[in-house]
Amino acid sequence: MSRASEGWQVGPAPGRGLRPGKDGLLKLPLRVLRPGRASLASLVLTVVEAKQLHAALCYALGGEPAPEDAPECRKPVRYPGGRQKY
Repeated sequence: MSRASEGWQVGPAPGRGLRPGKDGLLKLPLRVLRPGRASLASLVLTVVEAKQLHAALCYALGGEPAPEDAPECRKPVRYPGGRQKY
């Protein structure tokens, strides 16, 4: 969860992952917290925007080693309970 000014916080919505939306778009559910209020919103990306975000994150992480339990890029992740997320 990242913190913004005046107590706002934005981060991934717990228990929800990136999912395909309509017309080939991708939706990333986010939880938005502000003093006294919590909301859910989705970051909607085209495939091109998602690829640009992926590249920007890889660049920003630079030489940081990936955690041992991190999934390989572009492979589905299986969570307890049988759910699959990407």
